[in-house]
Amino acid sequence: MNVLVTAASKHGATAEIGAVIGRVLETQGLHVDVIAPDEVQRIDGYDAVVLGSGVYAGHWLQPAKAFVERHQTALRERPLFLFSSGPVGAPPKTTDEPAEARRIDVDTGAIDHRVFGGRLTASQLGPFEKVVLKVVKAPLSDDRPWDDIVDWAKEIARYLKADESGRPVVGVPQAVAAEP
Repeated sequence: MNVLVTAASKHGATAEIGAVIGRVLETQGLHVDVIAPDEVQRIDGYDAVVLGSGVYAGHWLQPAKAFVERHQTALRERPLFLFSSGPVGAPPKTTDEPAEARRIDVDTGAIDHRVFGGRLTASQLGPFEKVVLKVVKAPLSDDRPWDDIVDWAKEIARYLKADESGRPVVGVPQAVAAEP
């Protein structure tokens, strides 16, 4: 099974999450390409897609939104898993979904959407971003929950392998999965 992992990342933190997801999926026996959203021309050769975006001011980054617009029809034809990265703090507010999340879920038929804590590093921020951080009192920290990210990637692999083999998919009651 071929899986595309693509993540829009402003300062690299979300791209690092995508890379870890890709490595975990590979250890589970899947073939994975990790490519930035702007570099993906077609998704025809992929059986599933994992799409992520950094979240700034409650919104996905433009490259991720443009990816969805370009590939919306094709995304509906294969399993799609979404993740967002951005909330920081102690503890990070991982329940805050980006404004676009529900629309993207509906438009693409996404199977799951997870929100993971993000990373803010002063050396990577521009002057305007630093002013915004002071105003909203966001802490500089790395709140990415690596164990949760790895566990989620393993859940994706189990789902895809069960789907490929024709076995009932995890989380779907057997009675429903067996119905014509």
